[in-house]
Formats: sequence, C-alpha cells, structure tokens
Amino acid sequence: MQSYTIGQAARLLGVSPDTARRWADAGRVATHRDEAGRRLVDGRDLAAFSVEVGQGGVGEEDASYTSARNAFPGIVTAVKLGDVAAQVEIQAGPHRLVSLLTREAVDELGLEVGMQATARVKSTNVHIDRA
Repeated sequence: MQSYTIGQAARLLGVSPDTARRWADAGRVATHRDEAGRRLVDGRDLAAFSVEVGQGGVGEEDASYTSARNAFPGIVTAVKLGDVAAQVEIQAGPHRLVSLLTREAVDELGLEVGMQATARVKSTNVHIDRA
C-alpha cells in the first residue's frame, strides 16, 4: 500500500503542511515513521480521513475551495467494479468527484483505494489521471 509524507497528504487534503502536522499530532490521522524518520500516512487511512474532511470534518478556515484549470488532485476513496463499467471516487480537499469509466481503464491505471490521482473535469465528464 502506498504511503504519503505529511506534505503530500496536506496537498491531497487541500491544506497546509502545518495543518496536516497538527492533525497528525492530535491523533486525527494515524502516522508511522519510515527508515529516515519521516512521518508517513498509510494510503487507506488518508483516504478515509479525506472523506471526513470532505464531509465538513474540518473547520472552515482549514478547507480549500480552489482548483487550477479544472484539475483536482486527490486520493482515491472508492473503486466499484462491474463486469464492464466501473465507478471511481476521488476526494480532492473538500471536493468529492465521481467518474464512471470502463473496468478496463481502471485496470490499466491500476486504480485502488488510497492511491493518488487527479480528476479532470470538462463539462459534465470526469476523467482520471493516475499520479
């Protein structure tokens, strides 16, 4: 499973690294240390926490409400596979984006809960780019 540094987690959550550190220090999101002593957040833990953040689990001052050119970098929080179609959910800061795509596309991208991805929105279509 992929792990994220505090800085990477902050970017995916749409907050400052200082805010992410405060949340980790307060025990709101679990961390562990790597061989170099850096604090890391497990991808699945970050995915679950990002859903909480997106549902208003943070103060208004901590939330981000901007995007750059319709690109929403975030973390995959759900992958639902059918025989032919699939549904992928990404939490990008306070934004929850859902994309309907082929199962083949999900398999080719290797998408799974906890991994970093970017949702790109054009009109009513949501496209997924693997980070």
